[in-house]
Amino acid sequence: MDTGDVAADPRVCLICGDRATGLHYGIISCEGCKGFFKRSICNKRVYRCSRDKNCEMSRKQRNRCQYCRLLKCLQMGMNRKAIREDGMPGGRNKSIGPVQITDEEIERIMSGQEFKEEASLPEHTWSNNGDSSDHSSPSNGASEGNQPSPASTLSSNRSVEMNGGYTAALRDQYMNTPMNTPYQLLPHLFSYHAQSGLLAPQPRSLYPQSHPLVLQLVAAEDLAPLTTPMLIEDGYKVTQVELFALLCRLADELLFRQISWIKKLPFFCELSIEDYTCLLSSTWQELILLSCLTIYSAQIFGDLADVTAKYTPSEDEMQGFSENGMEVMERLIYLFRKFHQLKVSNEEYACMKAINFLNQDIRGLTNVSQLEQLNKRYWYVCQDYTEYKYPHQPKRFPEIMMCLPEIRFMAGKLVNVPLEQLPLLFKAVLHSCKSSLISYRTGSSPCLTSTGTSPGN
Repeated sequence: MDTGDVAADPRVCLICGDRATGLHYGIISCEGCKGFFKRSICNKRVYRCSRDKNCEMSRKQRNRCQYCRLLKCLQMGMNRKAIREDGMPGGRNKSIGPVQITDEEIERIMSGQEFKEEASLPEHTWSNNGDSSDHSSPSNGASEGNQPSPASTLSSNRSVEMNGGYTAALRDQYMNTPMNTPYQLLPHLFSYHAQSGLLAPQPRSLYPQSHPLVLQLVAAEDLAPLTTPMLIEDGYKVTQVELFALLCRLADELLFRQISWIKKLPFFCELSIEDYTCLLSSTWQELILLSCLTIYSAQIFGDLADVTAKYTPSEDEMQGFSENGMEVMERLIYLFRKFHQLKVSNEEYACMKAINFLNQDIRGLTNVSQLEQLNKRYWYVCQDYTEYKYPHQPKRFPEIMMCLPEIRFMAGKLVNVPLEQLPLLFKAVLHSCKSSLISYRTGSSPCLTSTGTSPGN
């Protein structure tokens, strides 16, 4: 893969590594893999691999084995439920993230068994009328006039359309879903029609239930500055061991804050011990990364960046920096700049964090339906608040929501970075991001990964 392409745009296709054009059927992918997946599902194709079902997937090799290409699409989370059954443009569901399916489900699809089962079922009664625009685009991953579905940030198996094509029967189904107060559905959002880009946004009031729900989430947050010491005397040279120890202490404090946050959530008492333990163990990395990019960003990209600047990696450390570490570095820098551009408020952050935490696709949960309902409540609340607070930014809500799958992906990649490479990784990322802040203040336009100096300097 051409490294110049990656430097220009860190969003690469999760299937073949080609340059991505947006969020397609739940994951970041290129137009080629998007079209291949759609054709394969719509035409109910069954492929065969002539090797060991583990063929290389790259921009040059992706057409060699259709079986392994479709297999990787499914394994990475491409959502077949988001494809219209008639094969026309426009996603049937508006989920923003990948869907997690079992190996047995993947095998049924690859063998064609699922297509046979679907053919034997009666015609689906839910209408798809009015769904005429693609659910992804190169600009922001969500087509203008459509919003991602709130049913789940990572799955559209149970997603709900929020457009004019949303049927009365489906609306009644979710409107009548019993839910303890204060988590009743927000009725006005079911009649929501996205603002046209040709029309000036109309000011409106915030729905009464949204305000207290947002306040409860913000109240659960610890917005106080981090207490881990991150001040170093001038002239002091920080060693790799010292920087690693500091990163560990910082991670401990951030994790402790996430545990305390969960216990303050308004729905904490409604969750079983098994479920909130399962949710925390599966999302803690994502919660920490999200907090570092938002409420603690001033300290992370200020004080911690100053500490990492006093660390000089050895030549061996520079040479041993892995390709995976380079990818993580590029995408973290992209995420930082995205969040810096959006300037996410505390209220939006609190909603994003709750939505990300309430992921009903995690395996081992005991009450999936309860988590699905809670997830939807805060999705609607976030949408309502964002559109009320920023009426002149009609694309703000989908752009914010589309940061969540990227954060989830990056949290998973960070875990795979060797521990000894973390000091250099943080130095490189924070050095580049701080340089970007300086460039923003001076009015110059920074490139995505070039910082003017080597991370080792």
